[in-house]
Amino acid sequence: MKETVGTRGLILNEPFLWERGGKGRTGYSLPRRDVEAAALPENLAGDGPDFPDLSEVEVVRHYTRLSTWNYGVDSGMYPLGSCTMKYNPKTNERQAALPGFSGAHPLVPSELCQGALQLIYELEHYLAHVAGLDAVSVQPSAGAQGELAGMLIFAAYHRDRGKPRSKILIPDTAHGTNPASAALCGFKAVPVETGPDGVLLPASVEALMDDDTAGIMVTNPNTLGLFETHIQAIADIIHAKDGLVYADGANMNAVMGVVDFGRAGVDVLHINLHKTFSTPHGGGGPGSGPVCVCKRLEPFLPAPRVIKTEEGYALSEDFPKSIGKLHAFYGNFGIMVRAYSYMLSMGPKLKDVSQHAVLNANYIKEKLKDVYHLPFDRPCMHECVFTDKFLEAQGVTTLDVAKRLIDYGFHPPTIYFPLVVHGAIMIEPTESESLENIDQFIATMRLIAQEAEENPTLLKEAPQNPKVRRMDETTAARKPCLRG
Repeated sequence: MKETVGTRGLILNEPFLWERGGKGRTGYSLPRRDVEAAALPENLAGDGPDFPDLSEVEVVRHYTRLSTWNYGVDSGMYPLGSCTMKYNPKTNERQAALPGFSGAHPLVPSELCQGALQLIYELEHYLAHVAGLDAVSVQPSAGAQGELAGMLIFAAYHRDRGKPRSKILIPDTAHGTNPASAALCGFKAVPVETGPDGVLLPASVEALMDDDTAGIMVTNPNTLGLFETHIQAIADIIHAKDGLVYADGANMNAVMGVVDFGRAGVDVLHINLHKTFSTPHGGGGPGSGPVCVCKRLEPFLPAPRVIKTEEGYALSEDFPKSIGKLHAFYGNFGIMVRAYSYMLSMGPKLKDVSQHAVLNANYIKEKLKDVYHLPFDRPCMHECVFTDKFLEAQGVTTLDVAKRLIDYGFHPPTIYFPLVVHGAIMIEPTESESLENIDQFIATMRLIAQEAEENPTLLKEAPQNPKVRRMDETTAARKPCLRG
């Protein structure tokens, strides 16, 4: 490694806005008032909030300086496992900003928003094709809400058959929101242990599946970065007792154009557009979690649904078995525009995306497994999971490795997840990174392993270069400072 990405530089301090400015300063001008002045209501008058008076220069510099403290996918490699922080092509932003999309009011009648309705209709059909299922609703506005929709559909299906059920099987390699989504729908989560190779065993599922179990929630690929190779056999076991199979598709970036979930026996699948179809991710949203279903579950999809008629496209509520609305209006529409743009741009090359993501992860796995412990030494999917077992003798932990990576200019990978692996280091390079970037990351990880052997104090005191040194994360979580 000739040169590291991280370096030292000038990072400006920035006080709170309340500590800046001066009385009478302003960074805007209002249009001339064309109505009489009116006094504020009593509850708003008097000693209310004293907002700072700031000039335009102060406001611009404030947010520009804050931006230099941030790190994102536009800054560099962002290898968070199980999150797929992939690069978002800027052409998607251009399409989402088109006035007909960005300026459309949610209460506009159907005849005045035909383009938006057509986009939703076609996006749902494209997603169904990629998933290998029959019908889709893009109404869920996040992955967890997609899970919730799936569990509501499970409950509605069994209720419609006159046989309500109370339990859901959830593997220990599932995403953490899965049991929460099941519980919100009145199901009891029944844990299923992973087999010694990191995947579910049919025998484990069969031992727990009974007539009171609504089905199973399987994250596939799972959070160990491994494909559930027994998924069809597991689906057969579930279906034999009239259960349903839910697949958490948050990791679908690994299998686009490769896996047909319908043929694998999946009945319901949610997809994270902000993980798989290249839309903004992080910062609390917005997200989008379309739910895909097989033909027999289509009547239960959320309503209203976009339908195609002789006159064009319309929103229809005529679905008597529907689980109903998940929220007002129709999801985070701008995210759908970005995903639609991405799918049209990529076409059949979506398969290439997944193949490159899998290749990159396996390349990292092979290049690092001699210096970082690999609990499951087998071909992975889009992410690989290491542990800090080889570093324990020096007193170095996964957290120390993550903090030292910051000094070298890389965002740390996901750490201490999945919970079934002690000291987990979960790395997902995505398809976005070049060979040169990945090689530099590998060289940095190897250098950190060498430092752990020769001078572990370096890691214990990391990071050294950023504006803020190592934080007391435990106290921050237990006693957060909410000032400002």
